[in-house]
Amino acid sequence: MKPTFVFLCCTAFFAACTNTPVADHCTGNFPSDLSAAIDNAEGRLANGCEYHFDRYFISLLDVAEANPSPKNKSMFSDHLINVNEMGIISQRQARELYNRYFNIKFVSFTGDYNTCAQTCPVQDHVISNMKSELQDKQLGLLRVSSDKSGYYRADHLLKEAQLVLEATCRACASNDR
Repeated sequence: MKPTFVFLCCTAFFAACTNTPVADHCTGNFPSDLSAAIDNAEGRLANGCEYHFDRYFISLLDVAEANPSPKNKSMFSDHLINVNEMGIISQRQARELYNRYFNIKFVSFTGDYNTCAQTCPVQDHVISNMKSELQDKQLGLLRVSSDKSGYYRADHLLKEAQLVLEATCRACASNDR
């Protein structure tokens, strides 16, 4: 056998064994129109990309931020309802995501807590979580939905909650003495 023939056979064999890269249908950019981007994301989520939901949600916020509109709130609400109905996220997750970004209510401080026993020991952590959530509200309310009054009401609620929590914890501490 000639060395050229052996070389060609080996090259053909190794070429057949290598994988040609195939585009992953779960990756790629979304269209710059929010409605089209949501349709694209929901299509991907319905076709095996459900583990990319969190990344898609952030990407959709980026698309909406580039084109702020009060209509974006309802588009995100509809999207979260759709992905809940698809079984990607629970109803509770959908509600918490929507409220975290598009409602003045704080999801990081909800529930029936015994403030003295459960919240006061972790007061700094609670306030830190609420401040972090306010940044998400700034994105959702202010930069995505152009809802300045909603954002400033949320900011005001945070300040009020901080004052009330601080006063309540002082009262709890004085009762423990």
